[in-house]
Amino acid sequence: MKVFFAVLSTILLPSVAVLASPPAVSPLIGSWAVDIARLPVPPQARPKSVTFTFSEPSDGLLKMQVHIVGPDGSESHSIATASLDGETVPVTGSMEADVAAVKMPAPNVLVLMLAKEKAPASTRIFTVGADGKTMIETAAYFGPEGRPLMRTNHFSRIQ
Repeated sequence: MKVFFAVLSTILLPSVAVLASPPAVSPLIGSWAVDIARLPVPPQARPKSVTFTFSEPSDGLLKMQVHIVGPDGSESHSIATASLDGETVPVTGSMEADVAAVKMPAPNVLVLMLAKEKAPASTRIFTVGADGKTMIETAAYFGPEGRPLMRTNHFSRIQ
């Protein structure tokens, strides 16, 4: 009987420890700068800077902020705060979207769906590299003729 309990505790204790440990912080949390030189637009049309910041407020939601400095120096700042359950939340300050839905299928992956005026805008998948210092965004959207398009943006961690 002692052997049975020894084997049982060997099997169950690691599982209990995993359940009791707090969830890992996503490597996505922090501030990220887009590699402007790699944007697939002519140099004169590229923004001066694009910064994404992901943070977790105390209530466990994910706060997303995007700050863009345009080629002419104009600035835009958009914000959304969402749970990771895919429920729709408002987006403020964005020319592209007025609502978003978010899921995080893995700690280093974020799926963000955007819409404006009840029409799809884009779906973006953010993937943090194994080094924790780089991130790739795959943006899927519809072009002017209604054809699906994809774009890849490269980011470096700044915080």
